Amino acid sequence: MGWISGVAVYIVIWWLVIFMVLPWGVQPIERADIEKGHAPSAPLRPHMLRKVILTTLISAVLWLIAYVVMTSGAISFRT
Repeated sequence: MGWISGVAVYIVIWWLVIFMVLPWGVQPIERADIEKGHAPSAPLRPHMLRKVILTTLISAVLWLIAYVVMTSGAISFRT
């Protein structure tokens, strides 16, 4: 796998993982705390920095697994 392919695979894995991690630990806002113009389904504290860091770590592990599988020849992606 070349470095351009590796970066492309990492980006795809990162985006898939961020959408899986986003709902973790989300608590909706209480009805009494909703201000005018805010969505009632908005999270109280989304903890985005924590989720981005967690996504990056999970993606790195998954990318490493994909890299090892592709370079070991266990699964051939070439015909």
